[in-house]
Amino acid sequence: MLSALTFRGRCLVGGGLVLALTGAVLGERSLVQLALFVLALPVLGAVGVARNRFRMSTRRTVAPQRVPRGEPAEVVLQLENTDTRRGGLWLLTEQVPAALGRPHRFAVAGLGPGATTAVRYRVTGRRRGRYQLGPLRLRVVDPFGLVERTVSGRDAAPLAVVPRVRRLGGGGPGGAHGRGGEGSHRAVAVHGDDDVSVREYRRGDDLRKVHWRATARTGELMVRLEERPWRAQATLLLDTRARAHLVAPAREVPWSVPGPPGDDCPPGDSLEWLVEAAASIGVALAERGAAVRVVTDAGELSPASGLGADELLDRLAAVGPSRRVDLSAAVTAACRAAGNGPLVCLLGAVGPDDVADLVHLRPGAGTDTAVLLDITGWADAGPGHGRRTGPAAREALTAQREQAVALLAGAGWRVTTAAAGQDVSEAWAGLAGVPLGAPS
Repeated sequence: MLSALTFRGRCLVGGGLVLALTGAVLGERSLVQLALFVLALPVLGAVGVARNRFRMSTRRTVAPQRVPRGEPAEVVLQLENTDTRRGGLWLLTEQVPAALGRPHRFAVAGLGPGATTAVRYRVTGRRRGRYQLGPLRLRVVDPFGLVERTVSGRDAAPLAVVPRVRRLGGGGPGGAHGRGGEGSHRAVAVHGDDDVSVREYRRGDDLRKVHWRATARTGELMVRLEERPWRAQATLLLDTRARAHLVAPAREVPWSVPGPPGDDCPPGDSLEWLVEAAASIGVALAERGAAVRVVTDAGELSPASGLGADELLDRLAAVGPSRRVDLSAAVTAACRAAGNGPLVCLLGAVGPDDVADLVHLRPGAGTDTAVLLDITGWADAGPGHGRRTGPAAREALTAQREQAVALLAGAGWRVTTAAAGQDVSEAWAGLAGVPLGAPS
């Protein structure tokens, strides 16, 4: 009984008890009678709410069920009164995760037997992740607002907030560059049916097997020895270590960081920028026919056979900061997964020790690129991070990053540095203008 009382009902019960006690002490019978009337109101309200039984079915539709971060999704909640009696006043609350906004409240009154009504609302995914919309909570209140009855449903609908995909354009590795000739840098592109073994032409060879690209490169007539078609593959190494980023707390609104012109929802922290870069680069490579493998310091995003564009976004939706200290295990796994294919490294705050294994395992590979993130740009947007955001810490991070860039560039990598507020496509296009063995 007490748990069913509203705030108004509790106040009324308290006032009735005080009135009854006062009438008993003063010997005023009228005050006691008034107190009994006041105390009877919540009891009558509880009886009315208990008798107000209801049967209701709900059906929830979310469109689309996968939205990029910052984009809205529309939810249609259809209610049906499956009871044989007309419904009373129903106060409904739709449970919504905090990352998607506040719970939605609405009222439905006098829904007839078998009748249906639809309620529409929108949610906006401010953070990546997999969420459940619902269940619906129903409150039945007496006419005086003294007693309420609350029942929660069990149904819910999934919603995935995936990272945004920024179009990379025609620049960058694998864009305007070709497959590369002798002594040139081979771009990050789709390697497939044209990767064949060749040998010099011999009398009697079928002229239809002449490999004109190899002939033009060597200056001698070359023919295909064997064809080994295989699906293209590209590997991404994503640095998700919490110590390498400035990450906005999960329970707070993402920080407001200035973005490029026209971007009204820039990444709120450094990890979100890298995940968005992985999504953009991975989708671009997948659209070229490549099977994309993504390795993080917490492990590889399955399956190992490669991810398509939609699978990649679904896996990246659940990526969060890890507690790993170094990248050695992730670097070894990424180099093993890449094999002879291209390796794209997306790194947070790193120093020369963090990239030493990359230089050791893939020296002068010619197909490898790295984007190093300047996380200090998010220090001004966030609330304060102590010693990590002071002038001395910024200088130390900058010096370590420059040493890492020089080490990678000296080993034949194409390296660029990205800052807060810089678009992913701009950083990717900047790699096209980086001469082999020189940092941007």
